[in-house]
Amino acid sequence: MSGLDKADLIPRKIVEELDKYIIGQKEAKRAVAIALRSRWRRQRLPPDLKDEVMPKNIIMIGPTGVGKTEISRRLAKLSHAPFIKVEASKFTEVGYVGRDVESMVRDLVELSVNMIKSQHSEMVREKAARLAEDRLLDLLFPPPPLQKPTGVSSESKETLTAYSDSYEQTRKKLQKQLRDGKLDERFVELDVKDKTFSPVGVISNVGMEDLEINLREMLGNMMPGRKKKRRVKVQEALSILAQEESARLIDMDEVTQEAIHQVEDSGIIFIDEIDKVASRDKGGGPDVSREGVQRDLLPIVEGSTVNTKYGMVKTDHVLFIAAGAFHTAKPSDLIPELQGRFPIRVELSSLTKADFVRILTEPQNALSLQYRALLETEGVDLQFTKDGIEEIAEMAVSANERAENIGARRLFTILERLLDQVSFDAPELTEKKVIVNRKYVSERLRDIIKDQDLSRYIL
Repeated sequence: MSGLDKADLIPRKIVEELDKYIIGQKEAKRAVAIALRSRWRRQRLPPDLKDEVMPKNIIMIGPTGVGKTEISRRLAKLSHAPFIKVEASKFTEVGYVGRDVESMVRDLVELSVNMIKSQHSEMVREKAARLAEDRLLDLLFPPPPLQKPTGVSSESKETLTAYSDSYEQTRKKLQKQLRDGKLDERFVELDVKDKTFSPVGVISNVGMEDLEINLREMLGNMMPGRKKKRRVKVQEALSILAQEESARLIDMDEVTQEAIHQVEDSGIIFIDEIDKVASRDKGGGPDVSREGVQRDLLPIVEGSTVNTKYGMVKTDHVLFIAAGAFHTAKPSDLIPELQGRFPIRVELSSLTKADFVRILTEPQNALSLQYRALLETEGVDLQFTKDGIEEIAEMAVSANERAENIGARRLFTILERLLDQVSFDAPELTEKKVIVNRKYVSERLRDIIKDQDLSRYIL
């Protein structure tokens, strides 16, 4: 996705960018475009008013496979914002066995730290590469003594100087050979951190993984890291040393502060399957836990402070996008307080045959282009005709009507089945041109489509 400046992210351009990857769903695209632009506007408000403007959280309503997750993911990529997808059904009420809702904020912070760390690594990459090269040359050809021992004669001093000059010349030759790749097959011994060493073992239950990770890290930092000798090729050694030097050059305190700032101002949390925790009646049983999850979600969405291993993180201005099919429940089944925190609601429409045709051909990552590129690596020229694409789309619609409607994901199963033989035989094919037309599609899928029971299992 093209990297636009945040000031250039006007709603119309955001929609245009999303159109390159997602077909249809104009209303949902408009809603997320406005929500993203509102963030940019908020940053330009006076501080006293800035804190009062809350994010316009969104509920997306629609069947699976129509683009709910993809719209959110592409939006985050477009704005370079930390993004995480969670499933509401994986959380359980406090006191029950399962993950607690605060873990999604901790996961988002972890992801943001890795994003910022990667950006800082890129900034110091050249310097780290130079330092790594120097360290590797020292391993391949150790330097002479830095100081002359006391009481050494002038003749010995001249010998040391001559040796030093000779060392510099040899080192330069070795450096040239290293850069030319002539030393790639040589081996060197490195002291590397033993990643298999664990200073503590915690017997954890489901939902205790955050506690275990934090304990391991805390006790690991208190104890000296165990190192082990590794014999590796020069090229791998250069990569290991560059990573070590990069870690030394990066200021982790600065990375952490920047990452938390990114989460608090730009973070996006996509809560899928929100309809699975909507209570449909007020009796006991599972609905108690469902409503409990909603009540646990509420303070996070409203705005609270979550304790993470990187420090306290406020969720007041994190953008929450909830999504669900809402087949057996409806948004009004959510507790009123949570409903009020999602002021924008958009309904995504089911995909038609025309939509499937466009999905197969128009986006920059269109499925037909992906399969063509994959088989081109084997020298196979795969071509889809217009009537072939229409037949695939017709079969996708038919399969979705007969079985569960899984939206555009149905195209993956149909194309995999359709091109199964070509994919298997591709390296050995003598006829390297394959044309996927209506006849080709119907011949390979006719029997499956006719047999409804078989169709349910295979497509």
